Amino acid sequence: NFAQVTNPAIDPIREELVMSLVSLIGPRPNLLGFEEDLHKRLEVHQPILTNTDLEKIRRIESRTGGAFRTKTLSICYAADLGTTGMELALTRLGKQAEQAVLEGYNILILSDRGMNADYIAIPALLATSSVHHHLIRKGLRTSSGLVVETGEAREVQHFCLLAGYGAEAINPYVAFETLSSIRNTLPKELTEL
Repeated sequence: NFAQVTNPAIDPIREELVMSLVSLIGPRPNLLGFEEDLHKRLEVHQPILTNTDLEKIRRIESRTGGAFRTKTLSICYAADLGTTGMELALTRLGKQAEQAVLEGYNILILSDRGMNADYIAIPALLATSSVHHHLIRKGLRTSSGLVVETGEAREVQHFCLLAGYGAEAINPYVAFETLSSIRNTLPKELTEL
């Protein structure tokens, strides 16, 4: 006979007994497959990855004896194709993700770092959901985890939507670069706090 309303919403600092930000990356085991080998999953303390964390994941294969294999897939396509090229780019991305999973890669990193004047990025949410659903249709989604490396994510809602659409972890590299730039322009006495 007890009800508690949390306002503001439950947060991981003050309510750590009932909430966790721990995220698991990698293949998901079959909960009903008692005879199957258990898959290892990479545990991270929170779903937001620093640039250093992402690089560790990129190079994890040698440290885990091949238990984790990572493949980075670009979500960028040639700018001269315009908006009509996005559909082709999404189809290509889905096929690349499918092929990577079939080749044994169990962590896929969707990256827009290749964006420049000649290459534009598929919106991160669209790319993530497209790969997520393509792998579901092929029966491969539980064989691989999705990590998104994007400069597009800047607000809490962006991170929540990416997680809701299939990302297990997100590296918002532009947000980190912006914070670093701001920190470098502050007076020295403020940066020591």
